[in-house]
Amino acid sequence: MIQFPLRLVSAHMIAPAVRHMVFERADDEPFAFIPGQFMQIHFHYADGKPTKRSYSVGTVGSGDATPIRQIEIAVSYVDGGAATELLGSLQVGDSVDASGPYGRFCLMDADSNSRYLLVATGTGVTPYRAMLPLITKLTRSRGCSFELIYGARNEGDLLYGDEFAAFAETTPGFGFHPCFSREPRAVPRAGDRNGRVQVAIEALKPDAATDIVYLCGNPDMVDESFSLLKEAGLPVPQIRREKYISSR
Repeated sequence: MIQFPLRLVSAHMIAPAVRHMVFERADDEPFAFIPGQFMQIHFHYADGKPTKRSYSVGTVGSGDATPIRQIEIAVSYVDGGAATELLGSLQVGDSVDASGPYGRFCLMDADSNSRYLLVATGTGVTPYRAMLPLITKLTRSRGCSFELIYGARNEGDLLYGDEFAAFAETTPGFGFHPCFSREPRAVPRAGDRNGRVQVAIEALKPDAATDIVYLCGNPDMVDESFSLLKEAGLPVPQIRREKYISSR
């Protein structure tokens, strides 16, 4: 495993407990990733024991493996979490060690389906943000469509919501379906749903003949949605999963 230094360029809160962080490689080497992949931040506990945390790369690049200059991630704050203490106190110019990219939660060149359902909760939506340029290419080259189903407790927890809404307005074949499990928007928008993501999944009527589904986020959501999709007749190879587990 090859580690490299990342220098913090900027950071800001995008939800009450989520920080958007922008890094550059401090060694000035290029960083290439496939949308959907993640990197790992390496650090030590107070007792000196090494540990690491995984974060999906959320940079909106060119949609392929072309090297990017800035590496963007979304970090959820966990009470008492070691990574929260490290990344929450990081100042512009500070550095951390990282490795990657890793993972296969990516859109596949070999796919021949006509529709994708992209389902997320919390920071699990980050890899889909990185996929937006590739989604544009695929809607044009293959004529397939995408439906992004995103679950949040309320509007304040809807990460990158305005970006996805704007993308839906300008990209034929892309739909955005925010699902609010606790509190709907004060001023509802087209596509909004009240309830958990399963409400929108059922409404979109998953079809084994046309659909591939990606599930990313809370493990309970992933497991419940996986069961729902299997009951709807989707074979396991057409359901691609990545669970986000908050660690201390």
